[in-house]
Amino acid sequence: MLLFGALADIAGWREREVEATAISGLRAWLAADDAMLGEALNRPGVQVAIDKSLTRVDAALGPFAEVAFLPPMSGG
Repeated sequence: MLLFGALADIAGWREREVEATAISGLRAWLAADDAMLGEALNRPGVQVAIDKSLTRVDAALGPFAEVAFLPPMSGG
């Protein structure tokens, strides 16, 4: 699992190996481990990518899936 930008700053790490079967379970595990990170992951605009493809649903995860949480993007 990967965290980018401010999410990695809040967590104090960028990459970690975890086992989860769905995005919702992964979010719950992260929130239980670190309440500030859990809150940040639930903010509007945070996106999730599975194997480098963005998803907006609570997708199931395969045993070797790469999950990345991306902070809200700003442009200009």
